[in-house]
Amino acid sequence: MASLAHKVTRLTLSQLERVAPAASGRLAFELFCLTPSRKPKGSKAREAFDVGRERLRGAIVTKLALSKGMAAMHHWPQSSGDPSPARVLVVHGWGSRAEYLSALAVGLRQAGADVVLLDLPGHGASSGRRLDLRIATEAILAAERQFGAFDGVVGHSFGGAAVMMAAGGVFADIGTLKARRIALIGSPSSMADVFNGFAKSVGLGRTSIAAMRSRAFDLVGCSVDELDGVSVARRIDRPLLVVHAEDDKEVHVGHAQRYIGVSPHVRHLWANGHGHRRIVSAAEVISAVGDFLLREMPPHESVRRASS
Repeated sequence: MASLAHKVTRLTLSQLERVAPAASGRLAFELFCLTPSRKPKGSKAREAFDVGRERLRGAIVTKLALSKGMAAMHHWPQSSGDPSPARVLVVHGWGSRAEYLSALAVGLRQAGADVVLLDLPGHGASSGRRLDLRIATEAILAAERQFGAFDGVVGHSFGGAAVMMAAGGVFADIGTLKARRIALIGSPSSMADVFNGFAKSVGLGRTSIAAMRSRAFDLVGCSVDELDGVSVARRIDRPLLVVHAEDDKEVHVGHAQRYIGVSPHVRHLWANGHGHRRIVSAAEVISAVGDFLLREMPPHESVRRASS
């Protein structure tokens, strides 16, 4: 059942579209980029947040300036005494934050990694109330400049889409993520599909959708159709692990299936039964991601990184 806020949004855009479809499209794009409240929704979310906050209590928080606002990074260094541990970046999804990926961070740290968790703008300890793929990519590249090139990167949901844009250098003026290995968990592979789904959900007509696409191009710097993870995977041809649950109700399994056959370096893990959010805390998923990013990496494949 649609929420009251969703019904009001549909009504507002519908009325505006009748008199000013271009304005309706621009407003729809701003709503598309508006980030949700940072407060946990419900008792389960609050419990998960509290547990995550306690797990990350020993992390070092670094705040880095972006072109607009700042991004917070939670650096959880390896304590095993390894002088040069593998370093992994973890990027959360839409409406999430570092605390909700703490179980994954614990698993990677136990596997021997030096872990950095990023709060995307509009989320967690970062500033702002707006996020798009260009802004997310800028934050990911800021983390790389601060901590040096990562041995592996894992992104959940929207965070995975942003990681692919960064790895593909889609926004050439921002830079290209150098990590050799990438793991995607429950991530959309086509932002055009996500974009069109949102437009349909708020009842936009064709003229307003065209205006929404135009506004996206003006602010992001490329067309929505270019924001495609599969195209990036073909071009960069790096080891890629795609983890998805066929019962994911937020990001359809078709997004993961699009990667099948793209490259011999792409493999899949079907984590059925874990849905979209529980998947990042599933023991078998954490183990598989750790093996892929850390244990299966031959010495010559490890990237160089600057000291931080």
